[in-house]
Amino acid sequence: MSVYRLEETSSTALDALDRARTVIILTVSPLEQHGPHLPVGVDAIAARYFAETIGERLVAGRTGWSVVIAPTLHLGSFTFDAVGTVSVRQRVVRDALVDYGVAFARAGFRWILVANGHGGPGHLTALEEAAAIVSRRHRVLMASFTGHLAWQFLRGRYLDRIEAALARPLTGAERQAFAEDAHGGWWETSLMLMLRPDLVDGSYRDLPPARFGLASRVVPNYPLKNGGLGYVGHPAMADPAFAKAAAEVLMAETMELVEGLLDGRLRPAERRSPFFALPFLRTNFWPAVAVAGAVAAAVLWALLR
Repeated sequence: MSVYRLEETSSTALDALDRARTVIILTVSPLEQHGPHLPVGVDAIAARYFAETIGERLVAGRTGWSVVIAPTLHLGSFTFDAVGTVSVRQRVVRDALVDYGVAFARAGFRWILVANGHGGPGHLTALEEAAAIVSRRHRVLMASFTGHLAWQFLRGRYLDRIEAALARPLTGAERQAFAEDAHGGWWETSLMLMLRPDLVDGSYRDLPPARFGLASRVVPNYPLKNGGLGYVGHPAMADPAFAKAAAEVLMAETMELVEGLLDGRLRPAERRSPFFALPFLRTNFWPAVAVAGAVAAAVLWALLR
């Protein structure tokens, strides 16, 4: 056996693994509402599927390599809050992932990957921050790259390849619907129909499109405001064949990226989400602003005494 579940493996068996040829995969995604038709575990279920698929493909393509998949951490920030959503502070997400990464790095493991199914900008930033911290402090490679892949995917960069996998062109209406998709819509409902159809409520077929402009999307909890049902996009279009084609394209992109990281052809910094570059989304930004404001106020008070 070359793919191990961490919680089912003894310390002795883990210690026997070749550190230079073992990849640890951490899965981190929140429990979050996804409309009236999907379970709150959508992100975690999706991330676990991709983590397990990465593991299977890695050991199939690299003789002598092993993969250890850690239990899913149901942690996430920048969520849409409703019954069932468990929103965790961004700093907690970052620090928990740092602690996990440090534990493996101290044990001598050199390759640590982060699988994630949630697209909250601050959440993605926290994962990338944690990976950078562990990599820098312990001289290992820890990478969170799902933010980069999600950004490319949702911007339609893979649509031509998805059409090839589907063996048909997408209609203009389908391309427009994809551009409007973001949360609990066409893609995620399709994926759940492929992975866990037993968890998808049949009401998805009758749900109307939920379209939101850019201005609306910067409002916290926007899919649930003004009578919104908590999803963004077109769940009624869901089709497991679409999910299969899109997932295969995503996995091909993922494996190309993972192989590049393991072979040293890519650095994690080359495949981060665009959110990482925005200072106000960084974990320490607002606390630093508060401290700076307090210091400035104290100095001003002293000068005016």
